Amino acid sequence: METTSRAVAQAPAAEGAQHVPSARRTVDGYLEAPFPWYGLDEAFTGPRWLMQVGTAADGAVEHGSVGHGDEPSVRHETAGEDRGKFAVVVTVAANPSRRSADGTGLLEATTVSSAAWLAGVGLLSHTWPGQMDHSLRDDWLDQQTETAWELADDLGGPEWSTLSLPVDGVPTPFHYRESEFGWVLAGSTQEGVHVGAYGRGMSAYGLGFAMIKDITSYA
Repeated sequence: METTSRAVAQAPAAEGAQHVPSARRTVDGYLEAPFPWYGLDEAFTGPRWLMQVGTAADGAVEHGSVGHGDEPSVRHETAGEDRGKFAVVVTVAANPSRRSADGTGLLEATTVSSAAWLAGVGLLSHTWPGQMDHSLRDDWLDQQTETAWELADDLGGPEWSTLSLPVDGVPTPFHYRESEFGWVLAGSTQEGVHVGAYGRGMSAYGLGFAMIKDITSYA
């Protein structure tokens, strides 16, 4: 993908990253970000929780996620299992192509495709096909991750539709797709960030996004 760096997108795919209890997560990384965080707007009245931030090689915070609803705790799914209802919002700093802080390399630009990729991989991190043999899981995840990568690189393709949702009260176009695992969407804000989201059990059509005034409220 020309517009999305896999280095930027590595955090959601980290093995076991989503299993850290809320009490052990800290808000420190979120507070270090030089950009605003986004979450669901005040119309959502359920639980809110921190997830994780992603950093560049120099330690600068480039993206992160916050969760809403039922906190997913089980990745392997079986038939009839209650998978919960949740929506995760991913915020990605809108950065141009630039040199790394140590001057040794070039960091790729972040775009809406970056947010779509992070959201797509994030959804996979909460999902395992029922009854899959453990030895096959890595192959399955690699295959699905590559598919999410390819889809994020083709936001104008047939897998995506357009959905208008409010961002800070302003109707904003998003790229949207559904799969057997849930839904994924991605768009941009007027505040210099791209927003991605993924979830299941909660309809994306009724969501709205807003800048988080106090990120510590998620801690």
